[in-house]
Amino acid sequence: MAATPPLPFPSSQNPNSSHSHSHALKHSSSISISLHKFTGIQSSKKIRRQCSKLRCEITSFEFDKPKNWADPLRVIPTFSHSSSSMSMTAASASASAMDSPVKNTKKVCLFYCAETKALAERVAAESDAIELRSINWRTFDDGFPNLFIPNAQGIRGQHVAFLASFSSPGVIFEQLSVIYALPKLFIASFTLVLPFFPTGTSERMEDEGDVATAFTLARILSHIPISRGGPTSLVTFDIHALQERFYFGDNILPCFDSGIPLLKNRLQELPDSDNISVAFPDDGAWKRFHTQLQHFPTIVCAKVREGDKRIVRIKEGDPAGRHVVIVDDLVQSGGTLIECQRVLAAHGATKISAYVTHGIFPKRSWERFEHDNGGNPENGLTYFWITDSCPITVRAVKNKPPFEVLSLAGTIAATLQI
Repeated sequence: MAATPPLPFPSSQNPNSSHSHSHALKHSSSISISLHKFTGIQSSKKIRRQCSKLRCEITSFEFDKPKNWADPLRVIPTFSHSSSSMSMTAASASASAMDSPVKNTKKVCLFYCAETKALAERVAAESDAIELRSINWRTFDDGFPNLFIPNAQGIRGQHVAFLASFSSPGVIFEQLSVIYALPKLFIASFTLVLPFFPTGTSERMEDEGDVATAFTLARILSHIPISRGGPTSLVTFDIHALQERFYFGDNILPCFDSGIPLLKNRLQELPDSDNISVAFPDDGAWKRFHTQLQHFPTIVCAKVREGDKRIVRIKEGDPAGRHVVIVDDLVQSGGTLIECQRVLAAHGATKISAYVTHGIFPKRSWERFEHDNGGNPENGLTYFWITDSCPITVRAVKNKPPFEVLSLAGTIAATLQI
């Protein structure tokens, strides 16, 4: 019986060519099959020398392989014409599987202050990848902070975030102490979530001697220590003036988010969603939000001076017969918003609601806003939507119409995965 001719080597497996360890790994299985078929074959001395070289190379590779090394998925090529199409299909499927994107979920340890505990719990409920971590907020007898971060070594190499609330000057120092300490605990990255940037309304000087505290706070946050992953990421919502993004230094990466998508989702749920117009109390609010709300009919109000008084007038748009939603970034005393409500009602608005991202309401000024059950838009609001960026206000207005809270939890949880 004539001897079976030796199987040809593919060009990629030519034993005369130099092999790297990675190349030997890729074709180790196919080489093993080829060597097995050579066992009962009368081969020439040249083929034996080639096989000897191959065996030496594979042995050398196995010697250098780490103990915990595992073979990757690979396709064994076949050289018969009958199985070539099957091999091509398998190779294509393997390549497709390797090229398909795999979404890696980032595990985040989320710390919080006393005010933001409820919001932090809502954020953690949005994702299994977010784990809540607490801090011992204590004080010494003299009133200064006595702070402790439990299991500090346990967050080494972890992605860490802190949910802050700078609701008053009295709580800023103790939170800054923690914010400055966390990046130094050998963590992978650090994100500061500050939903409301409290000094945003003090962003400019009108007279010599004015202090722009928005710039001061931005500088303080810009000096947060760098973690292993690089500069701190800052997440804040609807900052008062767009130019304030340039107040931050190069050691912090600000991410400016917005609560407007939450409002848009809520408006779509209303039974009169096709009869809604959006009103801006001034040009500043229009500049900030009109691009996000441009598919709604727009009304722009403005303050004009009449004698010693400044009153609100409609600058453009028609509220007659519409459910008008007044949109702004924040509210404090609410005086301007109430004046805007009255002038809209006087021009024929059938319902009036309001939205602000940050409901500050110092001195319980939220009590000025009455609920309109229908038919009296000049005296009350159908809805007053706020977010939970100011936790103290959220607790005060809970279950008190016309107030509804639109939670930032889902947006924050998604941002922490960036």
